[in-house]
Amino acid sequence: MMLKALLMIVLVLAMTPAHSELQIEVTQGADDAVKIAVVPFDWRGRGALPEEIHEIVTADLRLSGRFETLPVSQMLSLPSEASEVYVRDWQLLDMEYVVIGSVREYGPDLAMTFELFDVFKGEVTLRQTVVGSDLDLRDLAHHASDAIYEQLTGIEGAFSTEILYITVTETPSGRVFRLNVADADGYRVRTVLQSREPILSGTWAPDGDRIAYVSFERDSRPAIYIHNIRDRTRQQVTDFRGLNGAPAFSPDGKKLAMVLSKDGNPEIYILSLEETPRRLRRVTRHYGIDTEPSWSADGESIIFTSNRGGQPQIYSMRLDDLEVERLTFEGDYNARAVLANNGQGLIMVHRRKGIFHISYLDLKRGFLRVLTETALDESPSIAPNDSSLIYATQVGGRGILAGVSIDGGVRFNLPATEGDVREPAWSPRKKKSFTPLEEDLKLTSEIE
Repeated sequence: MMLKALLMIVLVLAMTPAHSELQIEVTQGADDAVKIAVVPFDWRGRGALPEEIHEIVTADLRLSGRFETLPVSQMLSLPSEASEVYVRDWQLLDMEYVVIGSVREYGPDLAMTFELFDVFKGEVTLRQTVVGSDLDLRDLAHHASDAIYEQLTGIEGAFSTEILYITVTETPSGRVFRLNVADADGYRVRTVLQSREPILSGTWAPDGDRIAYVSFERDSRPAIYIHNIRDRTRQQVTDFRGLNGAPAFSPDGKKLAMVLSKDGNPEIYILSLEETPRRLRRVTRHYGIDTEPSWSADGESIIFTSNRGGQPQIYSMRLDDLEVERLTFEGDYNARAVLANNGQGLIMVHRRKGIFHISYLDLKRGFLRVLTETALDESPSIAPNDSSLIYATQVGGRGILAGVSIDGGVRFNLPATEGDVREPAWSPRKKKSFTPLEEDLKLTSEIE
């Protein structure tokens, strides 16, 4: 039995490079896209940089669908400082903004300076210098993308975040399941867990360090695990008879909602993670099936799917008095719901004319907007800035990830290089943050 178990599962606790990277394909951009040029950053150091900052920033802005970027080959000049910008060059190219910058050695680290130049005004509207190691170059670039995006849209950027997803690959010896983490742009894929047994329902804790998921690795039975992807530790938190599924962290990270059938019927429970011993509280009691819990932003309510009315619909329950309210009425199938971070809308799987789409329900106005045009759409997850969401779908008989903006105007696909991709989860926080230096003059003098 031990040999069989070893053959059936490989736990990759020291996160390793994954086989299936994501490839971003923007399929529809905004009609009023901002025209912007990202000039190659000037490198003022020894050797060569392992990453090109301008390529990463360009890809980020293009991925958002809200920007039309200019190829370097079409640029008339390559400035790295505001004093080198000839406004007429960029006016001839019909550019609205130009991003310029440089990277230089700063002691053992690197300092990246970037500026956003407004062509119409003829002036710099944003300038920052941030410091990181050579291993932080992609993170530094994503930081610049976030700052530029926020400056031009008024919305905090989400390029520095990560996504969690599952791939299933067919091999001669059977299926292989992998739980992967990647940057939001699909790069730097790392495998957290690899198994011959199914992996389901990956989800993030609010700290962005821990994830929870369901694995069937022990005797082919489902159990819920919490895994810290930074220090590479994990623990099994459930081992009940029957169903153990759909984990969801509370907004403070101190509780875990889940679905258990240990008493015979699928019900929603809440497990306290910080008490010793951990306390398990059952919050639903109904002969129907209650499943897929998610939390309100204040942690005082649970959103869940139930067929207690005869068909799958979305309900809300206050945890102080267990009062239940039905939230969806349009359509005969609504499931897998999650609240937008601002609490104003609900993202869910909605069936219309027999086809499953991702939809947005405005909770204040009661307006339902279908966001996706593909079929068999499932598992929506919203970005921390509420601007976009990713979901799983089928294209050409293959499972891929796809994305769409909340207004439906921007669409993109994220197919993997191999295998079917499913169950994405967008991280709630940035992977790494950088504090801009307050005085660039001090930085310049120290470097010189």
